[in-house]
Order: sequence, then structure tokens, then C-alpha cells
Amino acid sequence: MNIEEYAWNKHEQQIKSTNEFTYSSPKIKIVDNNELRNQLEETLEKLPQKFLAKWALSVAVEHLDHLDQHLINDPRIDLGIETLEKRIAGGIRAFDLRKVGFIVNELAKKSTTEASKYAARSFEQAIATGHMRGHAMVSSDYAVKMVNISNDFSVAEAATKERERQLRIAKEMF
Repeated sequence: MNIEEYAWNKHEQQIKSTNEFTYSSPKIKIVDNNELRNQLEETLEKLPQKFLAKWALSVAVEHLDHLDQHLINDPRIDLGIETLEKRIAGGIRAFDLRKVGFIVNELAKKSTTEASKYAARSFEQAIATGHMRGHAMVSSDYAVKMVNISNDFSVAEAATKERERQLRIAKEMF
């Protein structure tokens, strides 16, 4: 895969061409399965950004049913999806996508429950993956945070199941 397919952002292209792969750390506090997170990150590293953005959207959309009732049919959801799809198709610039990302971010600010807030943040970060690859793992981690707080049974087991789901989606992208 050429560098322009790997990353659309010049900064990320530069990092890829000068550094070898290293695992990232979550930006938020989560209960997680670190082995599966690392496996996921290795898998995602092999995807071109176009497929990475599709993957992130697939991961996040699954959790939109956890949005607060007043946000479930919010038009910002469709706006985010449509804008990311246009970016993936090459129809808009990163600048246009970022403007919509700020609009989509309002879903988290309007959330009244923790589950809604983290589902919205996962979605917003998935949209931002159309700008920079690094947002994909952040989106993924927010999805894990959402299942951390939404499960009455073992939080670690819920995180493992979520990471397994995320890996399945990634492997389907190949």
C-alpha cells in the first residue's frame, strides 16, 4: 500500500515513513483486554485509511442505540455518516469533515447519561478518522468505555467481547 492510501494526513504520512509501528495507549481510563487491543491495533495498521474510516464507523454505529432518547434520531448522526462517506469517496476535503466533526461532537455535550456520552464520543471520533488515522483507536476505546459502564456483569468480560467484535469487523475489511 502506498503512503497516500495508508494516511491522507501529511503528518501521519511522515510519521509512518520515518518510524516503525508502536502500540498506542488509551487516552481515557478503561477496563480493557490489552492483548486484544494490541492485536486490533496491529490489524488496523494494515488497512488503508479509507477502510480504517469504514471500520471505525461500523464499530461506533453499533452503539448509537445507547444514545439518550432525545438524541436517537438526531439529524447530526446522518450528517456525520454522510460527510464521512463523502470524505472516503474523495468528494470533500478534511477541512469540511472537521467542521462537521465539531457539529457531531455536540451529541456528547447534549447527553445526560454516561452511556450516551461515550457512545456519542465513539461516533464523533469515528467521523474524525476521515481526517486522521489516530482517531480510529480513540473511537474504539470510547466504545470499550461505553460497554464498561453499560454492563452489570463482568466489566472485563464485556471489554473482551467488544474487542473481539471490533477485531471481527476489521478482519472482514480484508
